[in-house]
Amino acid sequence: MKTIQLTTAQAIVRYLGVQYSERDQKSQRLFAGCFGILGHGNIAGMGQALDQEKTLTYYQSRNEQSMVHAAAAYAKVSNRLSTMACTSSIGPGATNMITAAAAATINRLPVLLLPGDLFAKRQVAPVLQQLESSYSQDISVNDCFKPISAYWDRINRPEQLLTALPEAMRVLTCPIQTGAVTISLPQDVQIEAFEFPLSFFEETQWTISRSRPDKSLLAKAIAAIKQSEKPLLILGGGAHYSEALEVIRVLVDQTGIPVAETFAGKGGLPYNHESNLGALGVTGTPGANLIAQEADLIIGVGTRYSDFTTSSKSLFQNEKVRFININVAPFDAAKHHGLMLAGDAKVTVEELLTGLSDFKVSPTYSSKVKSLCKVWDKKVSEVYNYRHHPQMSQGEIIGAVNDLASDDAIMVAAAGSLPGDLHKLWRTKNSKGFHLEYGYSCMGYEIAGGLGAKMACPEREVFVLVGDASYLMLAQEIVTSVQEGLKLIIILIDNNGYKSIGSLSRSIGSNGFGTRFLFRDSKSGQVEGDLTSEASYLPVNLAENARSLGAHVIECTNYDSLTKGIKEAQAHPKTTVIYTTCDRYHSVEGYGWWDVPIAQVSTSKEVNEAREANKPQQANQRFYY
Repeated sequence: MKTIQLTTAQAIVRYLGVQYSERDQKSQRLFAGCFGILGHGNIAGMGQALDQEKTLTYYQSRNEQSMVHAAAAYAKVSNRLSTMACTSSIGPGATNMITAAAAATINRLPVLLLPGDLFAKRQVAPVLQQLESSYSQDISVNDCFKPISAYWDRINRPEQLLTALPEAMRVLTCPIQTGAVTISLPQDVQIEAFEFPLSFFEETQWTISRSRPDKSLLAKAIAAIKQSEKPLLILGGGAHYSEALEVIRVLVDQTGIPVAETFAGKGGLPYNHESNLGALGVTGTPGANLIAQEADLIIGVGTRYSDFTTSSKSLFQNEKVRFININVAPFDAAKHHGLMLAGDAKVTVEELLTGLSDFKVSPTYSSKVKSLCKVWDKKVSEVYNYRHHPQMSQGEIIGAVNDLASDDAIMVAAAGSLPGDLHKLWRTKNSKGFHLEYGYSCMGYEIAGGLGAKMACPEREVFVLVGDASYLMLAQEIVTSVQEGLKLIIILIDNNGYKSIGSLSRSIGSNGFGTRFLFRDSKSGQVEGDLTSEASYLPVNLAENARSLGAHVIECTNYDSLTKGIKEAQAHPKTTVIYTTCDRYHSVEGYGWWDVPIAQVSTSKEVNEAREANKPQQANQRFYY
């Protein structure tokens, strides 16, 4: 057996550089590169290896959390067929990745994390940034990754890579199990050498198979659909990842079954398709939610039925409602006691098509769906063209971006009030045009996610919509976008605080407490000053902050200057931040309900009234069995 002497880190980099994923006879590199921030826990190991081996492009990041967000966004745009590795030093460098790792696993997106770790040989313990334990010497902060990783390992000897790395690749390319994969690398082990078999570094294809559901269950599903009078198809993220969108459209056109979209599923059909009711659930459209309430059969394709999709289990009100769940993961296919079509969405829908060649919903039902779609499209136009206040509404801002964005543009957003408005209002022009992180609703994802999306599709416009609070959490990857020449157009909306939670606070009777960015009031002692006084507002200049990070900045004060600014940004060669303010109290009407616990006792009249008003909706919550 021929061997080659390499350090642990060199072997990792060389191995990752020859891994490929393959589906439908199409192959691509599994790793497009490696993000990193180098410190004493990885510079002599992974840093030296990346410099020497040259098989992975190294991307310098500014924050460990944001580089994992970027890697997850890259994987999402790539339909989970390609991703990035992320290397960090030990201690805070490693734990900074935990939040984004949780987001990746929750959203079922593959990312490879290579955090530095303490010394395996132990005689120098405690090293800088080591967590000591009185009950075990075999523990470090990297153990915190265990519950949020789809696969976790620690390499204590170089030869352990021979079994650990293939297992990590298996999980990363498994559509059922994928998520964050963590391989902890003690800093002394990173630099230790071993005679690795040369065959270990041969190109490897990881085939992502298309599993098919049980034939008898498929027959039952076809029969159930034929017997239904008001079926509704819920389109989730799994439909995108399996590349099932074309066959789903054929199914919808053939049968007339209407479609409603989750956050991850939005864009599966064009916004103006006559059967596309749009957003579903808490942030849903009135038409989608009405049809869902009346539906006697729900066909879930690639959805995990989050509480936002089901309006906290209060949405589906037909006493006869049943569920057919098409999902590659049995865990999700079993939800709501549904008929489990555990298999790949594309091939499963293809098989449904064959069995439903003679099925079509009634003309009355189809006409109702089309009418509801037209009513909502008219409402969106009204929101886009709202011009009745000195400050812009958030709907107007969304409309300006949507109207001027190119047809193949990607819009990226995450937490706050923007996701709900975008879910309802964004007119999707292409299947990747709507990119929202809402499985974890992670503030700070936006700009890092935009960077990852742009890396996956450098030829496309990428718009990032972000509020001031999320911007303040994690804006540093503006620097990386400038460094790499990856142009983003960032719409930075200054709400003077937490707009979304301010609205939620008011809805539960708490009057927006603690959600505005104000000086502490000297009389009351509360962090709520006089809203009529400019002196109460914090003197923070986010536009100047963006300039300091290297972005071109355009400041806008009204709709006309915003549209002019977007056009200027499109023509500018580098990352541009369009800064504007927004009316924090003007919101798009909501049509769904979300179960947010309200204090059972309170001295506040408003809290008590909100609690009582919530009870009728709670009474609508159901178990499905």
